[in-house]
Amino acid sequence: MKPSPRPDETVSTDRSDYPRTVARGARLMFVWPRELAAIHPLGEADVLIGRQAPAEGVISAMHSTVSRQHAVIRWDPVAERHAVADLGSRNGVALQGQQVSALPRYVEDGAVLRIGDVLAVYERLDAAAVDAPEVSRREIPGESQAVGALRAAIARASADPSPVLVLGETGAGKERIAGELHRLSGRRGPLIAVNCATLSPQLIESELFGHVRGAFTGATREHAGLFREASGGTLFLDELGELPLDLQPKLLRAVELGEVSPVGSVQRYKVDVRLVAATNRSLFDEVERGRFRRDLYARLALWEIHVPPLRARRSDLLGWIDRLHRGWGEHRGQAEVRPLDFSPEAVERLLLADWTENLRGLQRCVHELASAAHARPITPLDLPAWLRQRSAAAPAQSTEPALKDRLLRQRPSRDEVMAALIANNWSIRATAKHFDRDRKQISRWIEYYAIERPDRGDD
Repeated sequence: MKPSPRPDETVSTDRSDYPRTVARGARLMFVWPRELAAIHPLGEADVLIGRQAPAEGVISAMHSTVSRQHAVIRWDPVAERHAVADLGSRNGVALQGQQVSALPRYVEDGAVLRIGDVLAVYERLDAAAVDAPEVSRREIPGESQAVGALRAAIARASADPSPVLVLGETGAGKERIAGELHRLSGRRGPLIAVNCATLSPQLIESELFGHVRGAFTGATREHAGLFREASGGTLFLDELGELPLDLQPKLLRAVELGEVSPVGSVQRYKVDVRLVAATNRSLFDEVERGRFRRDLYARLALWEIHVPPLRARRSDLLGWIDRLHRGWGEHRGQAEVRPLDFSPEAVERLLLADWTENLRGLQRCVHELASAAHARPITPLDLPAWLRQRSAAAPAQSTEPALKDRLLRQRPSRDEVMAALIANNWSIRATAKHFDRDRKQISRWIEYYAIERPDRGDD
C-alpha cells in the first residue's frame, strides 16, 4: 500500500515534465459517426484503415465515404512516432484539418484524424497509466487516457486525510472532483463548498472562521463559520488564489493545527476537516511574486490533482455534448431528447476548437444549438459565431503538386525528410526521386538533421 505523503512532500499527478521515452503504444478512437464509436489499439505494425471486415492489421471503418484501402498508419522506429498516409482514397484523409497525401505525416498526441467522413482522435498511451473503477463515471465521465489518469489520481488521494490542491483551467469541472474526493473518503460529515472569489475581503474571514456577537458592525448573532460547520467532513475552497494574503496565516493554522478562532474572540475551537482547494492560477508563480505564502502552498499541495482541459480530452467531447444536451432537455421537462445531429465538417470543427472556457463553453454551445431546434444536420455555419471565430484550425485543402513545389523551393524540414524516407522504405534513391534532387543532396540532409538511418547497405 502506498504510504501517505510526509508533511513536507508534495505528491503531484502532473507528468508533463518527467523525462521518459516515448511510449510505443497508442490508440485510435473513432468518435463519429456515433455508431462507429470504438477504440482501436495501435502498435509497431502497419495498420490499414478501410471499408472491409476486421482482420489483423486492419481497422474496419464500414462507412460509405471510406475506401476499401483508405489510409495506413505506420510506426517510425527511429523517430518513435506514428505517421499516417493516404492510400489514394476517393474522399481523402485530413490530420488536424489539413489534407494528407501519400507522403506520411507524423501524428501528435490528441490529433484529430478524418478518414472520409469518419472522425477519430489519436492518443499515445502511457504504460504506467491506470484507471480507477471506484471513481464514479457519472461524475467523472470519459474514455480518454487523460480522464482515466484523473480518476486514478482521485482514487489515490481520496482515502488520505491530507489536503488536496486541484489545479485546472476555469470550467474544467473542479467541483465534481471535490465531490468525488469527499464521497470516497468515507467521511460522515458534510461537503461544504465556498468560492473565495465571491466573498468580499471584509467577510471572508468571518465566513471561514466564524465570529462572535458584536465582533463588528452588523454582527448581531454568533456565526460558527464554515470550518466548524464542515467538521467531520470536507471543506472545498474554490478559487483559493483569491484569498487575501493577510488571511493566509490563519488558514495555515487551521490546516496545520486543526483549530480556528472566530473573529472577535481568542477562544480556539478544534475542527476535524479535510480541506480540498482549487484554483486556476499557478500558485507556484503566485508564491514567487509574493502574493501567496510559500508555507501555505507547501501544506495545501500534499496531493496535487491536475484537471486536463477539454482540448486535452477531445475523444470525450461528443459524449459531453450528448450529456449536456440531455441535461438541457431535463431542465425543460423533456424526458427524452433526440441527440444533436451534425455534419462531419461540424464535428471536425468542434473537435479542433480550443474550448478556452472548457465545459462552461461547451454548455453554452449546446444551449445555443439545442435552442435553435435544427431540423437537419448542424453544419459549421450553424455553430455559434463566437466558436467559429475561435476555431483552433480550419480545414484547408492542399495537393501533392503544391506540396512538391514548396519542397523544391526550400530545404525541407527534418519531419518532411523523415516522412519521405519512411514512405520510401528508407531508400535514398527513391527519396531523391520524390524531392527531385540527387542522392548526394538527400545524404547531406540526413547528415544535417542527424537522422539515424537503418543499415540498408548500398542504396
